Formats: sequence, C-alpha cells, structure tokens
Amino acid sequence: MLSWVAMACLCGGFGMLTLLSAVDLKTRLLPNEMVLGFATLGIVFHLTTLAQFVEPIDIFVGFSVGFASLYGLRLIANRLYKTDALGLGDVKLMGAGGIWLGSEGILLAMAIGAVAGMVHGIGHAFYESNVNGTKFNLSRLQIPAGPGFAVGIIIVAMYLFRDFNPLG
Repeated sequence: MLSWVAMACLCGGFGMLTLLSAVDLKTRLLPNEMVLGFATLGIVFHLTTLAQFVEPIDIFVGFSVGFASLYGLRLIANRLYKTDALGLGDVKLMGAGGIWLGSEGILLAMAIGAVAGMVHGIGHAFYESNVNGTKFNLSRLQIPAGPGFAVGIIIVAMYLFRDFNPLG
C-alpha cells in the first residue's frame, strides 16, 4: 500500500515541477505554496519508501546544501549584476529539490539545471533575434531559472529512483 503512496508522490512531484515551470515562465514567480507542496511530497515519498533512496540525514543535508548554495550564488549574482539575478523562489525550489535528492543529487541537479537554463536562454535569444530582426545578444537576456532547475531535478530523480517499483 505504501509503495502506491510513494508512486503517487513521485508522479505528483514531477507534475508539480512541470506546473512550477509553467508558472515561472509566465509570471517569473515560483509560488511558496507550490514549492512547499513539492517539498512535502518529497518528505512523504521518503517516509513511505523508508528512506530507501536517500539516507535520513542526507535529506536534511540536501535541503541545506540546495538552499544555502543557491542563496550564496544569489547574493554574489545580485551584487555583481546590481539587480535580482535569482529570485528567492529559485532558492526555495533547490532546497525542496535537496529534500528529494540529497546533497550530492541536488548539486548535480543544479549543474544540469544551469546547463538547461543556458540552452533555453541561447534558444530564446536566437528566437528573439530572428523574430524581431535584431542582433543576437545575450548580455541583457533575462529568463526564469526555475524551469532549468526543474529539468535538472527531474533528470537526477529519474536516475536516483530508477529502481523504484511499486509492484514489488
């Protein structure tokens, strides 16, 4: 029975990341209630799988690493660019992702997410330059970071939970 609850949490987590990405692309915001829901699904997933995939202490450490590392990056980027380069929603999302993935997993998800965001940004800049007939320019490009990080979290989760089987 609990394996089906875990499966529902896993599907719900992926769905929540998809929804968070759509909201971030449209509004450039990651609502706290949705990020908290994603984090809660991660806690329930680990409780129902008896922490089979991530050690209990690493769930807490993963949250701390995800939150603190992106918060530190946010402080540096905001000072460097003199504007909000990363929102606090992105910081909270990576903390929630750390609950799901643990400390090593969230760092890998962050790296994959940064690459996904870069690919998205280059594609967006290329599209804008073709549509508007302007010069290809990345210097002032602003895209939401949440969707890239969501891609990173999903890719790492697919690997980390690859042996999960609710049937037995």
